[in-house]
Amino acid sequence: MKEFALLIDYKYCTGCHVCEVSCRKEHDIPLDEWGIKLNELGPAKMQGRWLWDYVPIPSDLCDLCEERVAEGKKPACVHHCLAQCMELVPVEELSAALANRGSKVTCFIP
Repeated sequence: MKEFALLIDYKYCTGCHVCEVSCRKEHDIPLDEWGIKLNELGPAKMQGRWLWDYVPIPSDLCDLCEERVAEGKKPACVHHCLAQCMELVPVEELSAALANRGSKVTCFIP
């Protein structure tokens, strides 16, 4: 099976927590654990501007929905992301995918 990476373009993340909820439902994760956790950075005033970012961070429990991907589906967090800021990318295409993005992109490879 191919290896995949999860690209998260967090400049578009709206902080809706749908990634957390969909992951929790997909994997039956208890309320005190997370497969992906949305962290909130801000509000903070820097150089005269207010910054407020949301950063979804996958945990060790994340397996990129291996069973869903094997069936040809997207991971639950990617499928349900309202801002469409998450993308599952084959590892061999990772460099090209990162080059097409801006500076606020994170990459997760389990």
